Amino acid sequence: MIVESPSKSKTIEKYLGKDYKVVSSKGHIRDLATSGKYGLGVDIENGFQPNYVPITGKKKVISELKKDVSNSDIVYLASDPDREGEAIAWHLKDALNISDDQYKRVLFNEITHDKVLEAMHHPTLIDDNLVRSQETRRILDRIIGFRLSKLLQSKIGAKSAGRVQSVALKLIVDREREIEAFNQEEYWTITAKFDEVDASLFKYKEDEIKLSTEKDCDEVLAKLNCDYIVEEIEQKKKTKKSKFPFITSTLQQEASTKLGFSAKKTMSIAQKLYEGIDLENETVGLITYMRTDSIRLSDDFTRPAYEYIIKNYGKEYTGYIKTSKKKENVQDAHEAIRPTSVLRDPLTVKPYLSNDEFKLYSLIYKRTLSSLMADAKVNQTTVILDNQDYKFKISGQVLLFDGYLALYKDYETSEDKILPEYKKGEVLTTQTVEKEQHFTKPPARYSEAKLIKEMEELGIGRPSTYAKTIDTIKERGYVEVVEKKFKPTEMGIETTDKLQEFFSDLINVEYTKNMEDDLDKIALGNLIWNEVLEKFYKLFEPRVKSAFDEMEKKAPQETGEKCPNCGNPLVIRKGRYGEFVACSNYPECKYIKKQEKEVKEVMDCPICDGKIIERTTKRGKTFYGCTNYPKCKFATWDRPLLEKCPKCGKTLVDKNKKIACIECDYEKEKE
Repeated sequence: MIVESPSKSKTIEKYLGKDYKVVSSKGHIRDLATSGKYGLGVDIENGFQPNYVPITGKKKVISELKKDVSNSDIVYLASDPDREGEAIAWHLKDALNISDDQYKRVLFNEITHDKVLEAMHHPTLIDDNLVRSQETRRILDRIIGFRLSKLLQSKIGAKSAGRVQSVALKLIVDREREIEAFNQEEYWTITAKFDEVDASLFKYKEDEIKLSTEKDCDEVLAKLNCDYIVEEIEQKKKTKKSKFPFITSTLQQEASTKLGFSAKKTMSIAQKLYEGIDLENETVGLITYMRTDSIRLSDDFTRPAYEYIIKNYGKEYTGYIKTSKKKENVQDAHEAIRPTSVLRDPLTVKPYLSNDEFKLYSLIYKRTLSSLMADAKVNQTTVILDNQDYKFKISGQVLLFDGYLALYKDYETSEDKILPEYKKGEVLTTQTVEKEQHFTKPPARYSEAKLIKEMEELGIGRPSTYAKTIDTIKERGYVEVVEKKFKPTEMGIETTDKLQEFFSDLINVEYTKNMEDDLDKIALGNLIWNEVLEKFYKLFEPRVKSAFDEMEKKAPQETGEKCPNCGNPLVIRKGRYGEFVACSNYPECKYIKKQEKEVKEVMDCPICDGKIIERTTKRGKTFYGCTNYPKCKFATWDRPLLEKCPKCGKTLVDKNKKIACIECDYEKEKE
């Protein structure tokens, strides 16, 4: 059996026994070549046929897998149960020369003993439509990424562009422009203070009241007296509905807001929980597959879950299985993200998990189980007070039945605001009435959770790619994170503006969503993959060529210095290894200014009269050496300290958690 990750192979091999060898491909083994027209690795003139080559470092893996295949009667391809996993299975079959009668495709949504063995009894074949859909996505991303990235690099020095990445960046830039264009408006509020509650002014007679200035407030205050008559008491019983179980996007959002995890961190931890955790007597996956759009829960889980709820909370706490109006872009291939067993509650597995793994597993466990619990019930009370036809409102609520909050209260508070008993016609008296100035606020910048939610609602990208998309725009320097929210940089804004100038009908939400719909149709066998690519390329490539001709090239930034060789201005240029200063008259003048490295002096050399300074290797790794090198060869990877070893008198160094001697075996814990 071939799976994707080594940790998964160890888990599954324990289930299958001695007649099976379970090995790992360590993810993808092949990718598009960088040869051919524009380096796309795609034969555009021949029906967009892809040219695949082994990924760097994977030739040895392929060679070892070929040996395993040759020694096997049957090969089970057990990559992940989604489009990407299907594509990996196809690449394995093709690259390892596995014949049609030599393989079986097995799919399991959870890595537990029973589910893996059940999947072995129901093998299938590779779904060519799913493979074509994933292949089309990869070719699209390669064409758009390579062509637009080359364009932007040559014209404005931007690092990259992408089919989904550039649309996500546009959302952030558009939001920033909304914020910049926002006109702040002043408004005021009036609040009457009583012993136990506050009442807010909201109406005059039957009309909503708006207080734009302090003068408006003062005019109202002058008309009020000290007595407030209870005019109306309204009580409503309301339900607070339990939430759906997690899909990929909602898990990323909730882990961000409740646990402070990035999307990348969330998916990394979820992967470990899915692939298998070593418990006391078994190795088992704790959650189902974490890349899913479906909120469906299987009967195998819901039956024992309801029994668990009745036993631990009572029959009145059982809820109902939730359904939602299925979105067009939802792939209902497997279940929601849930624990593989309701009996493995977070506290029982806590000793076997890291702190972050425990936090995420607890969140998934409680969200899933609470989704099957009854709605909470609250008694919402609104009291209307009258003072000279000015209406004030007091609001409060009392939790009547906690329902699902009995389990999910750590992640969702329901604050009780219990009001005193009031009677209609009762007079409340106060002399404390406060006015307060406010200003309207612009729309908030996107947090990571809000951006993922927006992308999901707009139907751009896939849940499995959100984390990578966000990472890319951060790594490219297109956004900076300010107070945990995304603010576009100058380069991010310029990149978006240039793309919109030349590709506004292609790099936008609607076109990107429609392309996702087409990819879904390919997966269902309703569209032919290379016809979709042909239609796209005929629209896209002429625009790229036009942009290469018409897009103005950004002049490099001058430093204010003159070239010592020819007198022309020196400018900042970008190269493979970062920025450097060179002559603006290149290629006629090839002067490059040498970069002066800042010397960080640490201490006197313990061997000679030199100084120990911080240095870097050719690969950028920091070490500490003497200024008298090569005469003095003192060097160490760890930062040397002024303190001497009490045992031998030699130099001590800082080894992260310990202080140690470079000569003898002396060491001590850092204070």
